[in-house]
Amino acid sequence: MSIRHSLLALLQDQPRYGYELRVEFEDRTGAAWPLNIGQVYTTLDRLERDGLVSKDGDDGGGHVIYSITDAGAEEAGAWFAGAVDRGNPPRNEIAIKLALAVTLPGVDTSAVIQSQREVSVKALQEHTQARKTVSANQRSSDTAWLLVLDSLIFQAEAEVRWLDLCEARMVQGQLSGESSQAAPPRRQG
Repeated sequence: MSIRHSLLALLQDQPRYGYELRVEFEDRTGAAWPLNIGQVYTTLDRLERDGLVSKDGDDGGGHVIYSITDAGAEEAGAWFAGAVDRGNPPRNEIAIKLALAVTLPGVDTSAVIQSQREVSVKALQEHTQARKTVSANQRSSDTAWLLVLDSLIFQAEAEVRWLDLCEARMVQGQLSGESSQAAPPRRQG
């Protein structure tokens, strides 16, 4: 997730201080990805260093107000105009855990899959219920949160389907006599 670009986007709306940016980000995304306030201020310092934001004094309460510069607005616009690069997928701890589980002796891969499935199904249920609740009382300001919830629902659904596939592969491997502990062939490269 690009904190840098998210803060620039929020500053396009109006000048803000760090805590306001944090609250606004979490409000608009339903707090699905909480921000550490230290991360916000560190990012603001870098944005200022790079000439993308400037300090506009304070609000009278000791909070430094930041505004977006023309260069910052241009970068935010480019971020919105461009697609998110999928070239290097983020690390997926579940996939890493299962890849290691099937290659190490003594790990009950089926139990790993079942444990994760329970968590994933629970998350799917919670996101679906949250979406129903928000939809039932929807205000125009809820559109952003609904988009995030839809994304979380689709991700959880895909994860459950993938876990079902993993389990089917484990069963298929056991039926064909393969050891679930056998190491996969190494990739050349």
